[in-house]
Amino acid sequence: MSTENEGNAVPPAPSAPPVPVASPAVSPQGPAPEGDAPTAPLPPVPQDTPAAAQAPAHQASPSGPAPDGSWPPPPPSTPSYGDGGAGGFGGAGGAGWGASYQQPAPKPRSGRGGVVAAVLAAALVAGGLGGGLGYTLAKNNDSSGSTTVSASDSSASQVKRAPGTIANVAAKALPSTVTIEAESSNGEGGTGTGFVFDTQGHIVTNNHVVADAVDGGKLTATFPDGKRYDAQIVGHAQGYDVAVIKLKNAPSDLKPLALGDSDRVAVGDETIAIGAPFGLSNTVTTGIISAKNRPVASSDGSSSSKASYMSALQTDASINPGNSGGPLLDASGAVIGINSAIQSSSSGGFGSGQSGSIGLGFAIPINQAKNVAQQLIKTGKPVYAKIGASVSLGDSGDGAKITDQGSGGAAPVESGGPADKAGLKPGDVITKLDDHVIDSGPTLIGEIWTHEPGDKVTITYKRGGEEHTVDLTLGTREGDN
Repeated sequence: MSTENEGNAVPPAPSAPPVPVASPAVSPQGPAPEGDAPTAPLPPVPQDTPAAAQAPAHQASPSGPAPDGSWPPPPPSTPSYGDGGAGGFGGAGGAGWGASYQQPAPKPRSGRGGVVAAVLAAALVAGGLGGGLGYTLAKNNDSSGSTTVSASDSSASQVKRAPGTIANVAAKALPSTVTIEAESSNGEGGTGTGFVFDTQGHIVTNNHVVADAVDGGKLTATFPDGKRYDAQIVGHAQGYDVAVIKLKNAPSDLKPLALGDSDRVAVGDETIAIGAPFGLSNTVTTGIISAKNRPVASSDGSSSSKASYMSALQTDASINPGNSGGPLLDASGAVIGINSAIQSSSSGGFGSGQSGSIGLGFAIPINQAKNVAQQLIKTGKPVYAKIGASVSLGDSGDGAKITDQGSGGAAPVESGGPADKAGLKPGDVITKLDDHVIDSGPTLIGEIWTHEPGDKVTITYKRGGEEHTVDLTLGTREGDN
C-alpha cells in the first residue's frame, strides 16, 4: 500500500487483521469544546509484488539479517525519493515492506504559496467573467418575463445547524486547529496541521510535519482567525509518527478538542477531517471509518530515519498532502485519530506534482496518540513497548517469524527479555497477539505499539507445526535511537 505524508510516498503495507464481525456499539463521546497538513502518497507497488486484500503486499528479499522486531527496523536501503517516484523497499538485510512515506526534495515555501495564489487568481477571474456575462444576459432579456426568487435574510438566519451536523461540528472544532509551517535552517520546509491538546498551549501533530524544524529550524502555528504564533518542539516520536509542539506566548483562551475513544469506533461511523490540503488551510472533509486495525508503515526516506508503524483507522474522508497531523473527528466532534498517511495511485495533484486522495486515508488511533503525547510532554522522549525479539519483515501472510539472527549481529531473542522469559525461540512464528491475527512482522510491531510497557498480552505461535499459547509482559524501550 502506498501512502503519503506531506509529499512523502509510503510503500505498500501487509493485509490487515480481520475486523471482528460484531463491532462494538459506539458510546457517546465527550462533548466537543465550545467556541467558535502533510500527508505523503505511498509510492507505487513494484510490478512483481503480489496483490493482497485491500493493500498490496511487498515481497521481501530472503537474504541478509533480519531487523529487530522490538524496534522499527532501519529505513529502506534504497528509499524512493521525489514526487510520485517508485517506492523503495528493503531495510536491514533487504527485508522491507509497508507504506513508507517519502519526503520529496524540499521546495522553497514560496513555491507552495504560488500554487495557492494562482488558484485564487483563477477563481477571481472566473468570478468576474461570470458576473459580467450574467449582467449582459439579464439586460438583453429584460422583457422575457423570467423572474427569480431570493431567500429573505430572515430565512437564511433561521437555518438550524443542530449538534451533530457537520456544520455544527466544524464550527466548534475549527477554532482549535492550526496550520503548521515547519522551516529548516536553510529556509526550506512544508505545511501540515495540528490541534489544541490542552490549555497550556500544547499542539499535537505528526512527527513528519515538524521534522524539518528539529535541528535549529523554525515553527509557526496559525489559527483560522489569522492569529499566528511561533512554536517550539516539546518532543517527537519517529516510530509512532507523533509530535508535540508548544505555542510561545500562548493565548489564555485556548479550547482543547475533546478526545474520543478510538477503541469503540465501528466500521461505518461518520468521520470529519480537518487540515490544510495543498496549503488550503481550514479545509473540512467528511467520510466514514472504512476499516480498523489496518497495518501501515511509513518512512521519510532519509538514510537516518527509522520506520513508523501504526495499526491505523482507515477512512475515505478526503485527505491530501497538508492534512497530516490534523484531527479525524467522529460525528460528535471528538477526536478519534490523527490523519497521517494516504494511499495514492498516481502523482500530480493540484499542480504540485504530489499525489492526491483516492479515498484511502489512514489515521493514528487517538488512544495511542494521547498516551504518546502525554509521555512527550512529561519527559520529551517517546517510550515503546517491546517483546525483545527480532522478527522478519517479509509479508509471508503466515505470521511474524522470529529470525535466526538479530539486528546488527545481536541475539534474535534478547536474553532475559519478555520473549525469552516466555520461552520463545528463533524460528517460532507468531500468529496472534491477544485476539488480533498477525500476518507479518510489521503487523506485529504495529499491534505491540498499541500497548504500553508493562501490559500483559497473550501470544499464539507455531513451532514445528504445532500451535502454542503463552502469556508475556511487554518490556520497554526509551527514545528513537
